[in-house]
Amino acid sequence: MHGYQSRTVFNYELSIMSSHFDRRAFLKLSSLLLSEAGLLAGLSQAQASEQAAQPQVAKSKVLTRIAFGSCAKQSKPQPIWDAVLQTKPEMFLFLGDNIYGDTRDMGVLSQKYDQFAAIPGVKKLRETVPHMAIWDDHDFGENDAGAEYPMKEESRKIFCDFWGVPSDSPRRTRDGVYTAAIIGRPGRRVQIIMPDLRFNRTPLNHLDLGGKKYEDWAKELEAAGKLVPGPYERNPDPHATMIGEQQWAWIEEQLRKPAEIRIFASSLQVLADFPGWEAWINYARDHDRLLELIRKTKANGVVFISGDTHYAELSKLDVNVPYPLYDLTSSGITEKWPVLPPNSLRVGEAIREANFGLIDIVWEKEPFIVMKALDVNGKVKIEHKIGLQELQVHC
Repeated sequence: MHGYQSRTVFNYELSIMSSHFDRRAFLKLSSLLLSEAGLLAGLSQAQASEQAAQPQVAKSKVLTRIAFGSCAKQSKPQPIWDAVLQTKPEMFLFLGDNIYGDTRDMGVLSQKYDQFAAIPGVKKLRETVPHMAIWDDHDFGENDAGAEYPMKEESRKIFCDFWGVPSDSPRRTRDGVYTAAIIGRPGRRVQIIMPDLRFNRTPLNHLDLGGKKYEDWAKELEAAGKLVPGPYERNPDPHATMIGEQQWAWIEEQLRKPAEIRIFASSLQVLADFPGWEAWINYARDHDRLLELIRKTKANGVVFISGDTHYAELSKLDVNVPYPLYDLTSSGITEKWPVLPPNSLRVGEAIREANFGLIDIVWEKEPFIVMKALDVNGKVKIEHKIGLQELQVHC
């Protein structure tokens, strides 16, 4: 299935030519071959030892429940996976910052993937739930990094090896690890689009803080009882981009494919109007272009999900768009942000505690989806129902 990657498994056929073959020698040889295969694939020994195939979802399966999350620091406890698994999702989408690599040492990066993979809840999910993954800055390699990160090719190889991307996949060679899939039968198709917002991203614009350090400036705002944005501002340069022209062509191609529901799974917030941190709004041309592309391609059924922020919130934009657009942000699996940035498009309250996202789909009669954010105990903290008839382009 296009865009869905099953875990790479190295298969070896050993011919036993004699009934006197030494069983211990056979086991030793098998172990050596498996270890060598892992090393040849760029995997660490710990990753090479986990050779069970990733669970797959049938291309024709009608999806009714998809979970997602982001921002999982591998050195911290992650009890939330119990609650995730209890919801029995049919797919899980990893939205980036799946580990906190933050290094130019690829040995260190690989070790951090090993640490993440060893977490019991992560291990069980990867063994039992079909999943797709994209990266954000911390698993890309450095905080808020973009195209300038010098180890992006090496990091890409480790990412692809860890997530089981086949050796012949274009994700390993094109300008980013973006991917997509369509699952279901006509009338009940779910499309998942996962853009890469790191590989080609041009530099960020910084706010003028009057010569103050960001930490001091933020404390002053907090003490005054104001919302505290991050240190970045919108970049009006028409050439500034997060994704580049090749990926834009790919996104348009995906949006033209037939599907009833389209989950645009972004590592960064799509709709939030001024968080001050990394978001689509910082690249004004990209932001406008994405919304216009939905109109141009008549892509019905688009909903956004996002990560990165270390808090959860629902955003809604219903002005100058082809139809009301929603973005459910879920972050993080372990990370919590101390202050709440501004967002005039926020619906209801944000939650600043460990959380994961859930999309329930009801296909019967008048189809609708329910977007939710749940806490570590599986309690619903954000919930919003959207009828599919609401997500239609009207020319």
